[in-house]
Amino acid sequence: MGKGSHHSNADPRNADIKININGELFHRDQAKVSVFDSGFILGDGVWEGLRLHQGELPFIQQHMQRLFEGAKALDMDIGISKDDLIQRILATCRANEMEDHVHIRLMVTRGVKATPYQDPRVTISSATIVIIPEYKMPSPDALDTGLDLYTVYVRRGYPDVQDQKLNSHSKLNCIFGCIQATKAGADEALMLDPHGFVATCNSTHFFIVRNNQVWTSTGDYCLSGITRANIIRLCEQHDIKVYQKNFTLSEVYGSDEAFVTGTFAGVTPVKSVDGRDIGDYPQRQGKGEMVARLQQLYQQMIVTDFG
Repeated sequence: MGKGSHHSNADPRNADIKININGELFHRDQAKVSVFDSGFILGDGVWEGLRLHQGELPFIQQHMQRLFEGAKALDMDIGISKDDLIQRILATCRANEMEDHVHIRLMVTRGVKATPYQDPRVTISSATIVIIPEYKMPSPDALDTGLDLYTVYVRRGYPDVQDQKLNSHSKLNCIFGCIQATKAGADEALMLDPHGFVATCNSTHFFIVRNNQVWTSTGDYCLSGITRANIIRLCEQHDIKVYQKNFTLSEVYGSDEAFVTGTFAGVTPVKSVDGRDIGDYPQRQGKGEMVARLQQLYQQMIVTDFG
């Protein structure tokens, strides 16, 4: 049974972490929000996944831009500035004496409601801002050997139904995809767009390698991934041909390599899709040359982002 691209080994230090709720720190056992909170009642909110690397937050400005754009789309006032929110995140990490190998979930909801109802006008508080930092390291086995993906029936929909570029708390379509992939024994779901082309995975972005070219979807039906954009930029900077285009499952099955990207694990190889081995796996018993190169370039990029 697969464990997903976000699998990590349990770290006992997480038992005593302090969680920040609206600027106040609570032990994880005491960290609570109201049952009338918009996020709990409706999934009405936006969020970001962040990494702490050597006391710094890589690509934090890109994350803040996406968070605040999402809040604006939802007509939601976060209530503090980008810079103040960044300082609150860093202060939370310092309060936990954290420096490295930390994954942070930042969640912002519309706030507490007077009654369980979707109308934003019944909200009676300012936004709820929760910061959860945890010690989490990506699985070394996944980073080297790779993931098994399974194509699911759940599609990435049109933006007039639910805009897939919005990093909202409402993730039910991704959860359905994850469940189907899990039942099939895979690590993660590969999802198609409404036209049958490959779009993305349920919690990461998907790439293939064909003839030393890197392909990913058009991006029309997936979240505006920050790691995705950084990998595209790295390819352009290092003379690796990269294309955002429509492609089919047949082209995935015949690819030389495949990988997924995300803030948590960076670049993770894919070893199979729908039971088809990708490239010369399992003969090579590990990641291919392109994935290995991009993993290295990405780690260098993290350092230079704040170096």
